[in-house]
Amino acid sequence: MAENTAKPPVVDQETWRKELDELRRREKAATRELDAIAAQRRRLPMVEMADYTLIGEDGPVRLADVFDGRSQLIVYNHMWEDGAEWQCGGCTGFTSQFTRLEFLDNYDARFVIVTNGPIEEALAYRDKVGNKMAWYSSSESSFGADVDAPPGAGFGVNVFLRDGEKVYRTWHTNGRGTEQLSHSFALIDLLPWGRQEEWQDSPEGWPQSPAYSRWTDSPDIAKAYGTT
Repeated sequence: MAENTAKPPVVDQETWRKELDELRRREKAATRELDAIAAQRRRLPMVEMADYTLIGEDGPVRLADVFDGRSQLIVYNHMWEDGAEWQCGGCTGFTSQFTRLEFLDNYDARFVIVTNGPIEEALAYRDKVGNKMAWYSSSESSFGADVDAPPGAGFGVNVFLRDGEKVYRTWHTNGRGTEQLSHSFALIDLLPWGRQEEWQDSPEGWPQSPAYSRWTDSPDIAKAYGTT
């Protein structure tokens, strides 16, 4: 990797503290705005879902049973191409972050992956890349399409609430809306050079590369965490 020589200007401690305090005011304002957005999210209405049947590791399972007794469910709809050696690098890298999800038990919630691919392929890929989450397939239902993640057309996050046998959809996002769930970008954005992607507003001379070019791809994930 080429050495980056661009550096922020060097100033005295007082000047640095003044600049930091100014930034901190904006950061605190953003935190309060995120709190307000979360409050609005808690007040969203919801829509009843059909009685979908997904395919899990042990066979067919109703959507209501994917909750595994819990009342709330987060679903990551993983992009999928049947028969491909490597699935979407963004989805693979994003979901590989979630290795400790037991804390959701205290919130009566679960987080799983659903893909439109065949369950046998999905489970084999899960093991290949070392993913730790529970995977389900919607290949035999319209679930993916009905939650804005149709076959071959995208990814997304959906949240559901279960009331007895009935399931309701409460929230959805896709694209950059998923970034708030990722610790990767949060950490990278703290760095002086940031993500180093061409679309970003950075000082002149900062290292910049095409979008996605620095992302960890599926083969890299498999090499680091996979079983083979």
